Amino acid sequence: MADEVIQEFLVESYESLEEVERDLVELEEQSSAELISRIFRNIHTIKGTCGFLGYGRLEGVAHAGENLLSKLREGELVPTEPITSALLATVDAIRTMLELIEQTEADGDEPYEGLRQTLHVLAEGAPEEAAPPAPAIRVEGRAPMLSAPPPRSTEPADVAPEAAPEPTPAPAVEVLTRSRDGAEAEGEHRTTVADTSIRVHVELLDTLMNLVGELVLVRNQILQHQEALEDSGVSAAAQRLNLVTSELQEGVMRTRMQPIGQVWSKFPRIVRDLAHQLGKECRLEMEGKETELDKTILEAIKDPLTHLVRNSVDHGIESAEAREARGKNPEGTLTLRAYHEGGQVNIEISDDGSGVNLERVAQKALEHGLVKREQLERMTEKSLLHLIFLPGFSTAKEVTNVSGRGVGMDVVKTNIERIGGTIDVTSSAEGTTFKIKIPLTLAIVPALLVGSGGDRYAIPQVNLVELVRLEEEQEAKIERIHGAPVYRLRGKLLPLVFLHEQLGVERQQSEESGIHIAVLQAGDELFGLVVEDIRDTEEIVVKPLSRHLKELGAFSGATIMGDGRVALILDAPGIAAKAGLASKDRDAALALEEENEDASALDQTLLLFEVAEDRVVGVQLANVQRLEEFDATRVERAGSAEVVQYRDRIMPLMHLGKVLFGQPPPAYVRQDGQPATLQVIVCQREGQTAGLVVDRLIDIVEERVDLDPVGRRHGVLGSAVVQGRVVEMVDVAAVLGEALPTLGARG
Repeated sequence: MADEVIQEFLVESYESLEEVERDLVELEEQSSAELISRIFRNIHTIKGTCGFLGYGRLEGVAHAGENLLSKLREGELVPTEPITSALLATVDAIRTMLELIEQTEADGDEPYEGLRQTLHVLAEGAPEEAAPPAPAIRVEGRAPMLSAPPPRSTEPADVAPEAAPEPTPAPAVEVLTRSRDGAEAEGEHRTTVADTSIRVHVELLDTLMNLVGELVLVRNQILQHQEALEDSGVSAAAQRLNLVTSELQEGVMRTRMQPIGQVWSKFPRIVRDLAHQLGKECRLEMEGKETELDKTILEAIKDPLTHLVRNSVDHGIESAEAREARGKNPEGTLTLRAYHEGGQVNIEISDDGSGVNLERVAQKALEHGLVKREQLERMTEKSLLHLIFLPGFSTAKEVTNVSGRGVGMDVVKTNIERIGGTIDVTSSAEGTTFKIKIPLTLAIVPALLVGSGGDRYAIPQVNLVELVRLEEEQEAKIERIHGAPVYRLRGKLLPLVFLHEQLGVERQQSEESGIHIAVLQAGDELFGLVVEDIRDTEEIVVKPLSRHLKELGAFSGATIMGDGRVALILDAPGIAAKAGLASKDRDAALALEEENEDASALDQTLLLFEVAEDRVVGVQLANVQRLEEFDATRVERAGSAEVVQYRDRIMPLMHLGKVLFGQPPPAYVRQDGQPATLQVIVCQREGQTAGLVVDRLIDIVEERVDLDPVGRRHGVLGSAVVQGRVVEMVDVAAVLGEALPTLGARG
């Protein structure tokens, strides 16, 4: 991060010097208070930044020039040729030191005493005859900046002028560059960091992003129509367009990415001032400052992060006396951490305080009427902890300028969910951690397309947890508790919301029987959205809604599909609120129902698939992270292992047919010569991910499994009868132990 700060300082300083040089030349032709003020501001900025970075010699020269400019700005002096020449020499000296910083990370050994003396004498308003001449400074690619000629004497020739004191000679500076073969050469042009960067207005980037979004829409339309054409030339051109568009989209999105350190840069001051105000000792540590996010996202999380940092210092870190009494370091530590994971950005704010007092939280929630006593008695520790996100909640004893007004954590949660993010909190006696997950960008997002009432809708994949399909004979598993529909998913009651009811449209009968449930994440709660059909996944371009539609609450935007029709983007938190899922009474009823009903521990949800010539194999769905399809061209090799690049990681692949039955891997090329598509089950264990390649996915079923030892061997737990067929159950731990050697070594 330090290198990035220096690079930014160099770029800004080079640009400022170019502007100062132009303004000084113009100042000689026409004196202007505006020009002088602009020159002063630029030199003042350079001086302040280089002092912060520890470049003392550069700061000294800039400070001397600033003093002279200050006298000009205040009207105590007027611009003259010697003054302008001295300031131009100052510009050249600063540029020389900037180039040294770029090459050596130091501002050199030359103190520029002669130049500084010249600037000092001129600033004191001494007669021009008494001012030492500005030194000649030569920089690469330009002629030496000569001092002004001495004023011509007007005294008679026979009268000897009074001898002026000899000025201190100013050293001339011979900037040398190193040629490609290592020899030093004079006058050779060298590209600076300013030559390799360019500043672009944010509005231009927004316009470019919108144009790329339109291109993505056109790409989607072409890809949709080319499938109906049996023209290999059109198909090849469409695929090429798809590739170029994707690369262009990625490149444009990178131009909008900025490091999160730009937001974090103000937190050291906030922590310091707040700790002093509260009489505490606190140290701030930051990890992952280089983690990049879209500028829009960065602006949206600035206020929530600021509130969480202030909250951690106020409520999390104890006083030095209290920490010492507990045998802890009197100085508390607040840690900010950011990293990419699974196509999202994770941000953690952790303190090493004493944790959240759950008894106090429960008491305050009861006093404020946020919950009822019978609800508190049934709440888990996690549920109690999440009470801090309720509107109006506060544990502060009195209202101060820091806390106590009951406004804060609920607003933080709302603002983060508004950009498709989530926030969670964990706490123990060793401290508290807030964990935020947010998308990288909001402009172009992957989404699942669903149908309801004859129309299409898009669900951002950041809100999608999984898809569940109930066959016609399984529809009876949908229960009603206090009139609310629920479905028992892996032993937990999942509230259901019927999309057509929330949108007020008539449900259309699908050609296929059964029910489709999209399990969505709304904040820290899950609910099932019942739709009429599941269509496809696609990258969509998010278009903002007009102010009239924003009030509906169920939609977060709109997009244009490949056929030119508009599809509305569903807002998961908005739908949950519209359906009344946030009702505390309803939550309590569901929790009580789960406690009273004894779900069979033997009922398991299984993923069934085929490998090795129609042999049916099963795996517990709890072991499955995602189901993916990969083009065979994405498969690469790392040593003897086959791998794919998956969500910023290298994921090893294992062919289950080969592992379990000794069958050769499937061909990566179809009979028509096109690349094959691999069906992959993504599994995770102890934070490591591997992909299990299968021939065909069959179904997800929920049945009571009686495991039989018949067929038990390495990689197979045994056999069971599922839907009238013998299914061999995969030992996921053993199989992943082969794919991930570090796991195998640990057993």
